[in-house]
Amino acid sequence: MLIKILSASLHGIEAYQVEVEVDINRGLPAFVIVGLPDAAVRESKERVRAALRNCGFDFPAKRIIINLAPASRKKEGSAFDLPIALGLLAFLGIIPAEKLSQFIFVGELTLEGSLKAVRGALPYSLLAKRKKLDGLVLPLKNAREASLVRETSVFGLNHLLEVVKLFSSPEEIKPCSYQLKELVGETKSELDFSEVRGQQQVKRTLEVAAAGSHNLLMIGPPGSGKTMLARRLPTILPEMSFEEIIEVTQVYSAAGLLGDRAAVSERPFRSPHHTITDTGLIGGGNYPKPGEVSLAHRGVLFMDEFPEFSRQALESLRQPLEDGQVTISRVAGSLTYPCSFMLVAAMNPCADVLIGSGSEINCTDLERRKYYSRLSKPLLDRIDIQIEVPSVKYHDIISKPVGEPSVEIRQRVSAARKKQWSRFQGRRIFANGQMSSRDIRQFCSLNQEAARLMEAAMKRFRFSARAYDRILKVARTIADLANEESIFPAAVAEAIQYRILDRF
Repeated sequence: MLIKILSASLHGIEAYQVEVEVDINRGLPAFVIVGLPDAAVRESKERVRAALRNCGFDFPAKRIIINLAPASRKKEGSAFDLPIALGLLAFLGIIPAEKLSQFIFVGELTLEGSLKAVRGALPYSLLAKRKKLDGLVLPLKNAREASLVRETSVFGLNHLLEVVKLFSSPEEIKPCSYQLKELVGETKSELDFSEVRGQQQVKRTLEVAAAGSHNLLMIGPPGSGKTMLARRLPTILPEMSFEEIIEVTQVYSAAGLLGDRAAVSERPFRSPHHTITDTGLIGGGNYPKPGEVSLAHRGVLFMDEFPEFSRQALESLRQPLEDGQVTISRVAGSLTYPCSFMLVAAMNPCADVLIGSGSEINCTDLERRKYYSRLSKPLLDRIDIQIEVPSVKYHDIISKPVGEPSVEIRQRVSAARKKQWSRFQGRRIFANGQMSSRDIRQFCSLNQEAARLMEAAMKRFRFSARAYDRILKVARTIADLANEESIFPAAVAEAIQYRILDRF
């Protein structure tokens, strides 16, 4: 007897349909799972056997073969426990076999029949929507996450017996219903820009970076507030749209990092240690998982002690920064993860920074050049803004924090972003920092006075063609913050100040 049940598995952050075929015939009792299962899938036969018996059902003493189709793709995880158990129950006549192809079933079984949470609930729900199925049946702990897809009927259940009841008494089991605000929640952060003492120029620079989604490098001595400022950057970025929430939540769901949250509604802030490997940063592994660049999607990737990261890890950032996605190739195939993020890097002026209570930084130009040489020119060319963060003055340290709150800065940033969204309608970019050379020529024209200023700067500082494009992009953002249609000379002058590494 052959029974088919619909389930799903993950390929990167996307879900694909898996047909669980259960064939039960006479012969020596056996329980075999085929279709490229990993160890967790192969062990499901013991969990399913114990769960059925502990729920009061007989286990067929026959030859049982489970095929996970398509057999050409590797299957991992414990989410196939539930569909395998339902196939055996259909053989026993406890549930109707014809209804098992109308839903997607995923869930891990405990030995007494309870359903445990699995990762990837949101991608599974999106798959059920694409396939136009009757719904998705999964553990109750995953129900809130899966309910983000409003067009999918989500049945979150606690026990195998409840799944049986879904077919025997369907009127008693209703789809989960949650308010959108209950799922997404409100974005609240304990951090605020008003807590930062001094550093007015650096705060202005962060506002410009946030308004145009520009990558940023801060250079300053320890204790100057680089990390403190970077951690507050997400509080001035525009609030996430529902589409962005779905994108980011899908990444975290596939990585199994949602925890008790139904969704990621705050812009991510990831801060990997400088000892991280290139695989941890970009993603990969035997069963490829999203790396830090993908976990920072639509948010901020903060890399402190920037030159201390391995050369290989730093160079692997170049493609994600350029394309907004990262492709991981393995023998079995390739995966593509989204990674549209703002890079915020921080570093010391030189390898050994000595600061006295009343002295300046002991770094010569030679020491600076030697330390900066750890960063390749192609990587630095992808960072629009490079600034120095000075030491905090004594009178700023002892003064009360009376800076502008994040909510006011966010309003200006959001207004500038709306201008950019309108400007780039119909394109695959949403901010000035993502403009290509063609876009720059179209949207960053200079008037005569601004052009003369730019020409003088190019000759004096010997900026490269790439630096020229970066300056124009930042100047366009400064003009957007000032609500100006054209780029004015003061915007060009301010943007030129943000290219300090081009002078060494």
